Amino acid sequence: MLKNNSSHLGVVSQALFVTFLWSTSWVFIKFGLVDIPALTFAGLRYTLAFMCLLPLALRSKHLAELHHLSRGGWLRLIGLGLLFYTITQGAQFLSLAYLPAITVNLLLSFTTVMVTLLGIALLAERPSLLQWGGVGLYLVGAVIYFYPASFPANQIFGLIVALVGVLANALSTILGRYVNRAGDISPLAVTVVSMGVGAIVLLGLGFVSQGLPPLSLLNWSTIIWLAVVNTALAFTLWNHTMRRLSAMESSIINNTMMIQIPILALLFLGERITWREGFGMVLAAAGILIVQLRQQ
Repeated sequence: MLKNNSSHLGVVSQALFVTFLWSTSWVFIKFGLVDIPALTFAGLRYTLAFMCLLPLALRSKHLAELHHLSRGGWLRLIGLGLLFYTITQGAQFLSLAYLPAITVNLLLSFTTVMVTLLGIALLAERPSLLQWGGVGLYLVGAVIYFYPASFPANQIFGLIVALVGVLANALSTILGRYVNRAGDISPLAVTVVSMGVGAIVLLGLGFVSQGLPPLSLLNWSTIIWLAVVNTALAFTLWNHTMRRLSAMESSIINNTMMIQIPILALLFLGERITWREGFGMVLAAAGILIVQLRQQ
């Protein structure tokens, strides 16, 4: 019994470590955006991560899965890649160029609420009363955080981009759920194919619209760290933990990012948050947690 408890605690620790890596990504991105155009930056990160994961997907088991995949299956993977990597990740990097990390974090957390609402029409999933309560709690928290809603002109574009990212992320979540429910292709193959498609398109858009300026050794180090450690390694570790943790445990651990990111932004980015904003953020995080737990 003691051995099993120790093993479980180790898996929980690994999962928390992964969420910490993902949270630190926001700090690295904010620093990198000083010199690297947003879309090019995002494209480089996920293209390099795709190249790291590609050898794992070239094993005979995964190649056989892809060989037998239908045309519709390929189209769904391509659509998933465009939604989750090209649009969602591109929007996250671009919005971070205009908005504080704390604000973008709260906006993107609305994805869970959006998935719940879209699931009514697209998946015929009816939210419970407790889930509706979670949605309401999130909205109250968001209103408290943003009140009074007054933004500098240069932040309006960032807000619009972030909201586009929320919608794309919600749609990609629903599409990803549909793809994984089919069970005809492994999660690794789904990730590698969709990431490859989405990242290459994103990188192309970045090169065409923003170019690639001369980058320093520090810039390249940031890109490589984000690609290898915070994406490829973190993804591998997270999949390992999901084999041992329940969906509820994974959801709770993943939700800690809503708190981790603001703390890191305060410590390393010099961002400030008032008591009112902090209270609103805590309410929003509680609402998201309620919605997620009831989806398990």
